[in-house]
Amino acid sequence: MSRREPLVDGHGRAIGDVRISVTDRCNLRCQYCMPADGLPWLERDEVLSFEEIERLVALLASMGVADVRLTGGEPLVRRDFPRLAGMLASVDGVRELAVTTNGFLLERDAAALVAAGVDRFNVSIDSLQRDRFYELTRRDALDRVLAGLEELARHPEAHPIKVNAVAIRGFTEHELPAFVEFARQNPYEVRFIEFMPLDADHAWEPQAVLTGEEIRAAIEEIAPLEPLPREPSSTARVWRFADGSGSIGLVSPVSEPFCADCNRIRITAEGRLRTCLFSLGETDLRGPMRSGAGDDELEELVRAAVWRKELKHHVGEPGFIQPDRTMSAIGG
Repeated sequence: MSRREPLVDGHGRAIGDVRISVTDRCNLRCQYCMPADGLPWLERDEVLSFEEIERLVALLASMGVADVRLTGGEPLVRRDFPRLAGMLASVDGVRELAVTTNGFLLERDAAALVAAGVDRFNVSIDSLQRDRFYELTRRDALDRVLAGLEELARHPEAHPIKVNAVAIRGFTEHELPAFVEFARQNPYEVRFIEFMPLDADHAWEPQAVLTGEEIRAAIEEIAPLEPLPREPSSTARVWRFADGSGSIGLVSPVSEPFCADCNRIRITAEGRLRTCLFSLGETDLRGPMRSGAGDDELEELVRAAVWRKELKHHVGEPGFIQPDRTMSAIGG
C-alpha cells in the first residue's frame, strides 16, 4: 500500500499507535474489568475477520501508525491467533507488534507467537499469591499463568517482558514486597497501572485508586529507586532499582494523566474506532468495509474521527461520565 499523509488529530498529535481488540471473550473474570458471570459475547460474524484486521492495520500503517498492540478480551482465546500475528507482522510499515495477555494460554502459544513475529509482550498478573490472585480474577490460575510467563522468558526475542498489575487500594499495597522481589529476581519489568473507571460493576471510586506516587514511595522503603527518562508518548514512567537489579514501571492515568502527548487510538473487536479509552462515541469501520468501501473512503472516516480525538480524559473531574463499555469490551 502506498504511503499516505501522516495521521494527526485536531490538537496536533501524530497518531503512531493502535490497540486492536481481536475478541471480547476472556477466560478470567477480573473484578476491575468484567462481572463474575461474564458479559454477552459478540456473535462470531460480528467480530472482525483476520483479513479485515489486516486491511485496517495496513491502512493505518500507511498513515504512520507503526506500532500495533493486540488485546482482548483475552487475545489468545481467538482461534488460530498466532496466524493473525504473523499476518500483521508482515504488513509493510508495521514497526512493532505487541500482545497484551493474561498469560493463561501463554505456555501453549508463546513459541508460536514469537515465531510469528510478536516483538513485545505484556502479561497481566495482579497478585503473586494464589488465593489473592483468585480473589481478584475469580479463577485459580496463578500457577498456569506463571508457567506461561516462564515459557515466554525462554525466548530471547520476547525480552523485555512487562508484567502488569492493576493497583487497587486495599489490595495492591500488600502485594508490593512480593512484586519487588519478583522484579529483582527475574528479567521482567513489573508495571503498576492505576485502577481506572472501566469496570463492569461500576464500583470504581477515586478513593479506590492507589496512585503511582504512593506505590513509588512504598517501594522506596523496600529498595531505593532511580528514575529513567520517559520516552515520548510512553504510558509508563520507569524506575530502576539503584543497585541496577530490576525495574518498576508506573502507569498513572488517573493521578498523572499523560494525555498531552497521547498518540493512541483503539479498534474494538467488532471494528469500531475509539480515540480514547474513555470515549463516549465510536466510529464504525466494519460496516463500511463490508459494504464495499475502498481504502480512500476508510481513510476519510479514520481521519475525521481522529481529528475529533479528545484533548484529555476527564476522570476525577465533575461531570465525568463512565463509558458504557468495560475494559474487556474496549481492548486494553
